[in-house]
Amino acid sequence: MRKLSQTANRQPTVAMGEDSGAEYVNIGEVTFPRSVNVKKVAILPLIFLIFYEVSGGPFGIEDSVGAAGPLLALVGFLVFPFIWSVPEALITAEMGTMFPENGGYVVWVASALGPYWGFQQGWMKWLSGVIDNALYPVLFLDYLKSAIPALGGGWPRVLAALALTIVLTYMNYRGLTIVGWVAVALGVFSILPFVVMGLVAIPKLEPSRWFEVNLHDVDWNLYLNTLFWNLNYWDSISTLAGEVQNPKRTLPKALFYALILVVLGYFFPLLIGIGALPVNRELWTDGYFSDIAKMIGGVWLRWWIQAAAAMSNMGMFVAEMSSDSFQLLGMAERGMLPEFFGKRSQYGTPLVGILFSASGVILLSWSSFQDIVAAENFLYCFGMILEFISFIRLRMKYPALSRPYKIPLGTVGSVLMCVPPTILICVVLALSSLKVAIVSLIFVVIGLVLQPSLKYVERKRWLKFSVSADLPDLDYSTHGRADTLMQ
Repeated sequence: MRKLSQTANRQPTVAMGEDSGAEYVNIGEVTFPRSVNVKKVAILPLIFLIFYEVSGGPFGIEDSVGAAGPLLALVGFLVFPFIWSVPEALITAEMGTMFPENGGYVVWVASALGPYWGFQQGWMKWLSGVIDNALYPVLFLDYLKSAIPALGGGWPRVLAALALTIVLTYMNYRGLTIVGWVAVALGVFSILPFVVMGLVAIPKLEPSRWFEVNLHDVDWNLYLNTLFWNLNYWDSISTLAGEVQNPKRTLPKALFYALILVVLGYFFPLLIGIGALPVNRELWTDGYFSDIAKMIGGVWLRWWIQAAAAMSNMGMFVAEMSSDSFQLLGMAERGMLPEFFGKRSQYGTPLVGILFSASGVILLSWSSFQDIVAAENFLYCFGMILEFISFIRLRMKYPALSRPYKIPLGTVGSVLMCVPPTILICVVLALSSLKVAIVSLIFVVIGLVLQPSLKYVERKRWLKFSVSADLPDLDYSTHGRADTLMQ
């Protein structure tokens, strides 16, 4: 860990979940924009919004056992959070409190690497978020098709997915505060049946099943993609920072509590499901927890798990759509997108962003679960690389910049913290299929061309672009160092 040379300007470091107590000083003493007469999100709804951005419960983790067996699945959901989730959550806490506005990670990258790469970050993250959201109608119907076989395919499935998307999109339109408290209610309902299942399963547990492993029969691509998909997206909450009550205090605490909730929400059901029944890896696919519930507790528990899965997918959908749509609003406020993306509805929600995100979900919802996960992870990896670079660059170039929450590591420690997740990103990219890589790279190229195309449209004045006057300037070179220091 390298010490800063100007010790007088050093900021005290604090543990995650605690506030440094310092006052936030904006560049040029400019306040961040706030929507008028819109109630802000408190810490409890924020915890569950993060929970649903990242997890939503153990629905969709069954493939980890099918791909790698019991031991590797359990170890993966214990070790992987330290390699990936903790660094990403810490970076989100620091950067999100530095830039508490709806652009989130787009603003982080733009401030470190310039607006061109900020736009690329926004494009790749929005696209991966929409792809991610297309999963939830698929998962929702997968859990219900055993009870309602007609939803297994054909027009009934298509119409059901479309109807679900419309209903949940309308919920997003009605306001983020409503979405937050709905997330709390859905979260409690989705977690509770696994607690009951654990209690019922205690007499049936055989610990020896937890240690079954066969390293010669592991689908590493499916295994790593399942872990990666179920433990990422901690940074998504940053695009809602402008809608949070006192984000410099609330955001780090909410990330800390959500991290605990997510890890326990995965590990405990796996422990019960594996330990209570003989393991047949071929059965461990999407929706298998409902079958486990029936074998452990009976039909009533199976119905509860299926209902919880349905509710969980609703929670993940509304949380992800909130993040995606507010990101587009934040990009419009920074002049990266046409001004109409920044318009709010009477409920304070980004109407155009919601419609764009919903349209993308409908177009992609026909794809298979595993294809969607692989493509999403590929694009997400590119975005995370830009985030890591931006985090390190801001630490090195602007060490005295206002950081209401600061990771208790110096520059060298911060670099080392980013090494394991970067290696993991390279592994995930290397294991991607050629089809997924080609499709993902085509989307990347579209983003590279789209930004200069929008700039051309702006110069021709075919569409109106504007930067919010309430936002601080991201060009730090035009400001004195004193404007950026903690008081």
